[in-house]
Parts: sequence; C-alpha cells; structure tokens
Amino acid sequence: MSLVSRAIVLLSGGLDSATLLAIAKKQNFSCYTLSFDYGQIHRSELTAAAKIAKQLNVEEHKVMKVPIGTLGGSALTDTDIPIPNESVAGIPVTYVPARNTIFLSLALAWAEVLDAKAIFIGVNAIDYSGYPDCRPEFVSAFQLLVNIATKQGLEGDFIEIKTPLIDMTKAEIISKGVNLGLDYSITVSCYKADTLGRACGGCDACRFRKEGFKAAGLVDPTQYQPV
Repeated sequence: MSLVSRAIVLLSGGLDSATLLAIAKKQNFSCYTLSFDYGQIHRSELTAAAKIAKQLNVEEHKVMKVPIGTLGGSALTDTDIPIPNESVAGIPVTYVPARNTIFLSLALAWAEVLDAKAIFIGVNAIDYSGYPDCRPEFVSAFQLLVNIATKQGLEGDFIEIKTPLIDMTKAEIISKGVNLGLDYSITVSCYKADTLGRACGGCDACRFRKEGFKAAGLVDPTQYQPV
C-alpha cells in the first residue's frame, strides 16, 4: 500500500480556500493548513480558518505571523485607505503587494520540511478583483522557481503548485464545495468583516460571493452585518 502524499493548503478562512481544502482532501492528500497573520484589518478570517481546519480534520494547522502590513500600500492593512464598495478599473486598493509570493514562499519552506508533494493555493482568474498574483502566469513562474530553488526539485522530486480553482466561476466553486459537504456559513470572505465575522455586504469580496450563490441557485448562508 502506497503512502498518502502530504500537501500544504493555504487557508485564509474564506469561501475559496475552504473549497480548496475540501478538494485537496478529496484527492486523498494528507493536509497541513497554513494561515497568515499579516496585519490584515479583517482578522475574523483567522478565526474562520481555524474552524474550517478543525471541521475538515487536517493534520496540522499553523498561523504564521508575517508583518507585511507594516509596509502599507493596501486597504486591507491600512485604515487610512478606504475599501471601495464598487468595482474599480485596474488593480484595486485591496491588492496587498507581493502577498501571494510571500505566502507561497513560506508554504514552500514548510513543504520541504514535511517532504510534501503539493502546495494548494486558491487563486482564481475569473471571478476575482484583478490581482496580478492570481493569474496563471504568476503560478507558472513560481512553479519554475520551486523546481530550481529546492532540494526536492534538484533531486527530481518536484513539489507541484496546485490551483484547482483558477478557471472556475464563483458559482462553480460554491457548487463544488456544497457537493463536498462544506458548511459555508463558517467562512469569512469580506474585506470589512466585523469581529463576529459578519460581512459588510458591499465590498468586492461580498459582491462576488453574493452573485456566486445566486448563480449557483443556492441559499446564501453568509452572516451579514445589520444595516
């Protein structure tokens, strides 16, 4: 009987990353989840990530403190930059500079320690806000780095960057998660969620989430802040 392969799953606490974890589990990976305390204002997502990891019975859940928020430059980490309630042209102010590059690098380090065979990241190039580090080009470039910058890669035992959500609509992601038995009520995707994890209902993340449940023909279980 072959050994079960290990995988690092980046788990933010949101809808996409919860679905990502469920997919990794379905593929029979032994899952180790990694969340980041990077100075984000919407910190209730970290509580949600811990709940998701427990519910899906992962091998280990880590929260790493990476204070990239101290650099500023994003509405998700700087209270002086307002989070818009409408879509904007170009890359929005909610983009956190180099976030996925940093997160994947740290996931890669843990993957090497665990001799993991895969790193799952929930980037999406369809229903997303236009972040440059969510595109297939970014993933391909990082995969090349993984292959040449690791002991495993040099020995031909490659670590694969897996992005099963990259070409799925939000409705498709939600339908997939429901079929896998996910409870989306415990996930937090909002950029302005309160301390109880209740969503604002107006930001980009909330808009994509609302439209996704509607398009999937499913009841939205999201807890929203009172108007």
